[in-house]
Amino acid sequence: MDKLSVICYIIPSMIMFCCGVYGFITRKNMIAILISLELMLNAVDINFVVFNRFLFPGQLEGMMFTLFAIAIAAAETALAIAIIVNVFRAVKNVDVSDLNKLKL
Repeated sequence: MDKLSVICYIIPSMIMFCCGVYGFITRKNMIAILISLELMLNAVDINFVVFNRFLFPGQLEGMMFTLFAIAIAAAETALAIAIIVNVFRAVKNVDVSDLNKLKL
């Protein structure tokens, strides 16, 4: 078994999550916001696997939670992209600040 500790996995995951939060807060483009959200979800998935590996090495609950979260994230991404395409067809722009044009 390798000699890496939990912190060697948690720090990159924390950096990924912080980059996702920064991108989610600062971006105006809906595609960039979606990518930032996916980055945050992947950081959480890494944490599921790491904590499962170090706390309960013989069990697979963290792996199953991760697979379930990846499946939910894929469905969420497909739905979000469909919404973004419909917004683009209506407004011809995918900036969040221009969404007030959709009001009647």
